[in-house]
Amino acid sequence: MNLPTLDTQKTVFDERSSSHRFFAGLLKQADININGNRPWDIQLKAPGVIDSALSRGNLGLGESYMNGDWDAESLDQFFYRLVRAQLHHRVNPTKLIYHSLRSKLLNRQSVKRAWEVGEKHYDLGNEFYAAMLDKRMTYTCGYWKDAETLDDAQEAKLDLICRKLDLKPGMRVLDIGCGWGSFMAYAAEHYGVECVGLTISKEQAEFGQRVMKNDLPVEFRLQDYRDETEQFDRIVSVGMFEHVGRKNYREYMEVANRCLKEDGLFLLHTIGKNLSTTSTDPWIDKYIFPNGELPTLGRVTDAAEGLFVVEDVHNFGADYDKTLMAWHENFEANWPQFTDLFDHTFYRMWRYYLLSCAGAFRAREIQLWQFVLSKQGVLGGYERIS
Repeated sequence: MNLPTLDTQKTVFDERSSSHRFFAGLLKQADININGNRPWDIQLKAPGVIDSALSRGNLGLGESYMNGDWDAESLDQFFYRLVRAQLHHRVNPTKLIYHSLRSKLLNRQSVKRAWEVGEKHYDLGNEFYAAMLDKRMTYTCGYWKDAETLDDAQEAKLDLICRKLDLKPGMRVLDIGCGWGSFMAYAAEHYGVECVGLTISKEQAEFGQRVMKNDLPVEFRLQDYRDETEQFDRIVSVGMFEHVGRKNYREYMEVANRCLKEDGLFLLHTIGKNLSTTSTDPWIDKYIFPNGELPTLGRVTDAAEGLFVVEDVHNFGADYDKTLMAWHENFEANWPQFTDLFDHTFYRMWRYYLLSCAGAFRAREIQLWQFVLSKQGVLGGYERIS
């Protein structure tokens, strides 16, 4: 008689355990089966996945995926169903209480800590991001209204911002969190403006200074936004506010107000969340964007109160799903050229990041907002641009 191995015995025990039954019941509510045959069904490959997910939430689930302990053929569909059914709100691990309290009570986006995300995430290497992003290296949501390709969607987004800001030749524009300078280059090329960009990533600053300094009226400054004192005709901030943190929202708005001329416009482009009661996702915080935090709509407008008039709010969060899936397609196609630089755990980490976020945007759990703000209100009213 063949006796089961220790691993087999453990797997059988897991399938009969109360945690397995509870987990299977939760997943059923999202039409997800354990070891099912559909692309979004979870495939368990090692014991302990369920207990880790139930005790440590997405941190445990994500680390188990990075280790190869479970899989799903279509990870984006798995997360879309899980998030749409609100299952992540049904699991509230006590082990994550410290993380939640820390994110609420401490200023994790202080001047000293603000540089950490640049070093850990944005400084992975310009070649890596060039292989994943569009030709302009735009690492924010594209605008897919009339676009068929990632390049088209990103140029449409950049042009949308320029039109919303009513850019005119000769204006000086401040880009807070300028990335690799895609907006600044586009605005300078197509609208004849001069741009100053702020970044906390050495890789981004070196790339921009090397590629653009001789061709365009564009300046990269490696500095924290809080240190800027010049005044500009327009301000734009695309994908930066997610790194500011709630304890700094007011100061961020005060800096923007200080740096904007009285008749200027400020466009703020940010990911946002629906509920103020939720804390920063612990897996994203640990592995992708340290010290990040998504704002709610109310927190943005509260921070702007008395400093800006909210002229327009535009939500096209569903477009981030398409953007992330396009990035994932590029990432998969180009991964072979990076296997000497990053290991298989990094590969699974990056897949988890891109596809779980795509599923969350598809489920409308998180949003993408563009705010147009003025200091005293546009006389006669601001005309919506789309």
